[in-house]
Amino acid sequence: MVSVIIPVYNEVKTIFDCLASISKQSYRSLEIIVVDDGSTDSSKVKIQKSKVQLKIKNLKILSQPHSGPGAARNLGAKYANGNILVFVDADMVFDENFIRDLIAPIEQHKTIGTFSKEEYLLNRDNIWAICWNINRYIINGWRLNREVYERILPTYYPDHQSVFRAIVKKEFDRVCGFDNIGYTDDWTLARKLCMEAQVAIGAIFYHRNPQTLMEIFHQARWIGKNEFLSGTSVRRIFNLFRYCIPSSLLQGIRVCIKLKLSHFILFKIVYDFGVWCSIFESFFHPSIIK
Repeated sequence: MVSVIIPVYNEVKTIFDCLASISKQSYRSLEIIVVDDGSTDSSKVKIQKSKVQLKIKNLKILSQPHSGPGAARNLGAKYANGNILVFVDADMVFDENFIRDLIAPIEQHKTIGTFSKEEYLLNRDNIWAICWNINRYIINGWRLNREVYERILPTYYPDHQSVFRAIVKKEFDRVCGFDNIGYTDDWTLARKLCMEAQVAIGAIFYHRNPQTLMEIFHQARWIGKNEFLSGTSVRRIFNLFRYCIPSSLLQGIRVCIKLKLSHFILFKIVYDFGVWCSIFESFFHPSIIK
């Protein structure tokens, strides 16, 4: 059996589509565990209604005070019955063979954990979602080509990475799951296991990027709290300059000229300002969760 674990925090707009695509998987020996991470919107009600509307019998709903996705995934794993754990997010939808293809290398005893680089942009008709993707490519040093308009991960992405999408439960339990350190908590599993996830060929899924300036700002605030940006005083000081408005404006103009995309200038200012606010706040009120 496979246990699909979904942490949810204020995902009332996306959780139904996520659950609908999981309920239609060709791989049928699975359970779905949704962990409401102290949502302040009506996410929990939406989850319960979705269970009835979609007629999902194998759906567990758990709740916890707002503690972050790492803690939510660990709670879901604690109550999981499957021998393989699959971790997904509420803003994703999946090809009907996603689970089958994702766990194939594990069932064939080739590895203990996998990920998929067949990750596509779900809301590619939204200009801000596209800008988010372009920015992701820039941050990671990936080439700016046509892929930025449709793929979350480029085709040339390595066949191993630090974020596990599926893993054998006994291996997850052996290292006591994720460390709850905030934005980069999903990387901690690879560190503790001293190994990376292997690519699962053909496991196709789609990811929704933030699609309003307000969503971009709030998501950037969360990203700004990660250990690589605000983990030490030296990093904080360096990144305060890196994400300041003059720097954002210059980068935005450069990409605008390169891709002929004027929206990117405003996007870059809003995104970088969100990151900058969290870095600045970390000097006075360190926080990895909220």
